[in-house]
Amino acid sequence: MQPDRDNLLLREVLPWLGVVVSIGVILFLLMALDGAPFGEAVRGFISGAFGGRRFAYLMATLSRTALIVGMAVSVMISFRAGLFNIGGEGQLVAGGLVAALVAIMLPGPPLVVLIVSILAAMAAGALWALLAGVLQLYVGVPLLVGSLLLNYPVRYIASYLVAHPFRDVESGMVQSHLVPQATWLPYFPGTRLDIGILFIAAAAIFAIVYSYTTVHGYHTRLNGLSADFARAVGLPVRKLALQTLMMSGAIAGLVGAIAVFGIHHRYIDGMLVQPLYAWTGIIAVLLVGMIPWLVPLSGFFFAALQTGAAGMERTAGVPKEIALVMQAVIILFVASRVSGALLASSDRKGADGA
Repeated sequence: MQPDRDNLLLREVLPWLGVVVSIGVILFLLMALDGAPFGEAVRGFISGAFGGRRFAYLMATLSRTALIVGMAVSVMISFRAGLFNIGGEGQLVAGGLVAALVAIMLPGPPLVVLIVSILAAMAAGALWALLAGVLQLYVGVPLLVGSLLLNYPVRYIASYLVAHPFRDVESGMVQSHLVPQATWLPYFPGTRLDIGILFIAAAAIFAIVYSYTTVHGYHTRLNGLSADFARAVGLPVRKLALQTLMMSGAIAGLVGAIAVFGIHHRYIDGMLVQPLYAWTGIIAVLLVGMIPWLVPLSGFFFAALQTGAAGMERTAGVPKEIALVMQAVIILFVASRVSGALLASSDRKGADGA
């Protein structure tokens, strides 16, 4: 029994060591080609991710972590249910746009406006995800395709609205007017980190509890493992799929609202698309095998990778695009693990059929 356990540990640990070594080698080679001192670049990376005056860069890392983890939690909920919802970017944009417009147009006490705006953002994200589910279940458009394609119309709708009817013309930028200042999420004392991270922490805790302790979470996981079996034992597979997609979209919408009220204080064209929050969230989830409690750690890792790369550029003159190279290595690693799992599953099904 002990040798089997040791072999299993080696099979799990060695691939991770391989990807760490690969990142280190590629990083060293890129440094050598650029002529940058390796030690100085590493110190810049650590400082850029965790240092700064009064830990300002750490606060920036945590702020980015909140958005990445939020999108990762959104993805994880649907992926564990066997629903490959990769339309998180569209659901994120829908939530951010609706949150900003509702806050701008809705009169009333600031707290009420904030709460209503966040709820409206969650509803927008949920409905956009639901649309992808409806297209699959009732029209026959695969969720992978439908959710991806739905990213584009909402992005263009948002671009039009903030470029024309709701544009803050005086700013000279393609962006909406500022939301009322009284609705801005406050910062933690002495920092530039807003309390939106607490909303994300609550969402992550909810996802962990939901995945491990609730009947609905168990049913969705069963559906993710085998939809045919879930259907055979009488689970309402269609209802589960639509409910899960709405839950996933609602969390993405919440992330969009937090970006509006906590960071930008308005909707800016491209602010939720160009940083690749949704796609980084997908990678973060796949990297840890969709294990709920590891998702926040994975999100923090990717946020630190991006802010640390900016620190390397400031300190050692190393282009921050090197973070994208390291991320690409991780994507290749994740893709190899996913494809390996799919091939193993296919082989088992073939053996069972034989």
